[in-house]
Amino acid sequence: MTNVLIRKRNDIGNNFIPNEFLQKNKDEYYYRNQQTLWAKDRWRHLLSSEIEELVKNNNISDDWDQILVTDQFNPRQIKNNEFYGLIRIGNVRNVVLEYHELKVPVGITKSVIISCDIGDDVAIHNVRYLSHYIIGDRCILTNIDEMHTTDHAKFGNGIIKEGESEKVRVWLDIMNETGSRQVLPFDGMITADAYLWAKYREDKDLQKKLKEITQNSFDAHRGFYGMIGEQCVIKNSRVLKDVKIGSHCYIKGANKLKNLTVHSSETLSTQIGEGVELVNGIIGYGCHIFYGCKAVRFILGENSNLKYGARLINSILGDNSTISCCEVLNNLIFPAHEQHHNNSFLIASVVLGQSNLAAGATIGSNHNSRANDNEIQAGRGFWPGLNSSIKHSSKFVSFILLAKGAYPAELNITLPFSLLNNNESKNQLEVFPAFWWLYNMYALARNSWKFHKRDNREKKIQNIEFDYLAPDTIEEILNACRLLEIWTAKADLHKKGVSIKNKDDKELIAIGKELLSSSKAQTNDLEVIGEDMEKSSRKIVILKFYQAYHAYQEMLHFYAVKNLIEYLNDNPNTDFSSLKNALRGKRETLWENIGGQLISKKEVEKLRRDIGLGKLLNWDDIHIRYNDLWAAYPTEKQKHAFAILCEIIGTNDPSKDQWIYALDKAVEIQEYINDQVYVSRKKDFDNPFHQATYRNMDEMTAAIGTIEDNGFVQQVRKDTEEFKILVSEIRKRI
Repeated sequence: MTNVLIRKRNDIGNNFIPNEFLQKNKDEYYYRNQQTLWAKDRWRHLLSSEIEELVKNNNISDDWDQILVTDQFNPRQIKNNEFYGLIRIGNVRNVVLEYHELKVPVGITKSVIISCDIGDDVAIHNVRYLSHYIIGDRCILTNIDEMHTTDHAKFGNGIIKEGESEKVRVWLDIMNETGSRQVLPFDGMITADAYLWAKYREDKDLQKKLKEITQNSFDAHRGFYGMIGEQCVIKNSRVLKDVKIGSHCYIKGANKLKNLTVHSSETLSTQIGEGVELVNGIIGYGCHIFYGCKAVRFILGENSNLKYGARLINSILGDNSTISCCEVLNNLIFPAHEQHHNNSFLIASVVLGQSNLAAGATIGSNHNSRANDNEIQAGRGFWPGLNSSIKHSSKFVSFILLAKGAYPAELNITLPFSLLNNNESKNQLEVFPAFWWLYNMYALARNSWKFHKRDNREKKIQNIEFDYLAPDTIEEILNACRLLEIWTAKADLHKKGVSIKNKDDKELIAIGKELLSSSKAQTNDLEVIGEDMEKSSRKIVILKFYQAYHAYQEMLHFYAVKNLIEYLNDNPNTDFSSLKNALRGKRETLWENIGGQLISKKEVEKLRRDIGLGKLLNWDDIHIRYNDLWAAYPTEKQKHAFAILCEIIGTNDPSKDQWIYALDKAVEIQEYINDQVYVSRKKDFDNPFHQATYRNMDEMTAAIGTIEDNGFVQQVRKDTEEFKILVSEIRKRI
């Protein structure tokens, strides 16, 4: 119900904080004065001549004594305004501000100003209602309908103010549509925080402490003003309510911005454009939001973008991500996510980063019961192809590529770097393990490179592992090899008519390993069937399992040697014997992707326990723990790599000869990577259908260049030569 109340005229600009919430011995300006950007002694009252000039210029005020100015105040540039409450105006000089060829004079015209602090050389024109804001130096505010702050403003944080009920607290319903994984948004929240909070719901002590920490991270008193940082430009916009904006932010043509914190700086300016509506959110540094985007109850990580009508609701989008045109509801999305097409949907999912959704991909809103959608968990490098759709609940390990198709049942894909195909003609699910390594090396190798290159964050609060070969994917590969060994053994025994009833996994692994380690001819006639990867009775056929198994072995080898070389390179006085002593130990087999940062499970358990016990008192303490674990991660990764080398060699104490062999093989694999990057990219140039749109090769070369011009191909060649030189130096130290 709408009630329009009648108040006393002097309520405009006064009594901002209701009397019952005023602190003892503090007035309504107490928190404003704490927030203000300027010293108190710079302000003075208006001179009588200045008041006369202001009145002459058609300005009105309920009390001229409440308007304070500086000594560089030019009243001739203040025209046709209404002033209410305590207003402090910085220097007003006879100069013009220019931004993107928009030139406006410093001063205030045709505006209603209520209880604001205004910095030096600010241009405010046609702002029809500006209330309770602190505006930094050299800002441009022009053609704005309504811009005000309430006494209970929370600026996007999931807290409640004095006197408010829990009903008004803003939660984010991430990862599913039921609200069972709610988290409280807060300024400074990263995807690691959200995952820790949303994932471990059974940890009651953790849940209680995280809510307390978030509430206590912000002042619950009423009376804080909205903030506009220096050199911001806000023009041709309708409503800004309870918004805090960093410096050098550019906002043009926005429809509605409400209950937000918008981070921005001179080097990482955030921009918000035409038709945008944003409500209840936190926006990171260097973000761009344009062309009719809608976001409600959200967090947008640093250096991320929403474009062309994207809809982001009850979701957290990690750093270095872009969403265009799509619908994204109830998700937690780790850094480096790409989604560019109007008809793609991502709903009720946790996506662990470095992901890409193609046009028509439907991840969610694909009900298979009368209940809400449940959840999808997708590992790093998730890539659903054109017009692919999947059912809830599904889980995917790292670097899974979905071929076009409507996948009819829930999936639990356990073979990383795979291509999935829903073969409708044969009514079977086909899984091609290690597809990326065998046939898509250009994309695989380029992923890690481009994610590093595009990471333009100034403050890297969220730590991110970008390498596609890391402890998480390596452990998935080891499990995949074990599964391939078991399934190959079963296929062979089935072909021979031998029962597997009395054979345990250990026996099957031995049989499968022997088959997969022998010549390919030994397995040519086998049909290997996967298990427990689809909720259906149809076949799950493993394609090119022999090649995939050996590709996995190469990936394990390359990961191990590459990381051990990095250790030796970082420790120039260390030989292989010293390396073994330094890195030997039990292998960490369980790793968690916490917002993009890999942390061993035992350290995650310790982190949770320390939060629950109150040993980590606030989010800063938790972030420091993340950073400490990140600082230790390179060594932990190298210990893991040494354990992997021991695993694939078959001894806990590799000899020098075995190390030399491992180095030589790593060089061969690096050369393979170099060749495959070239070959997999060259296919695009050699494809006659790609060539068909050009009159001749000269036109094609002029339009897209040649394979030899490709910057990434050149980079991999350079990396390969440097790797070979480095290995040569390492060999001298054996």
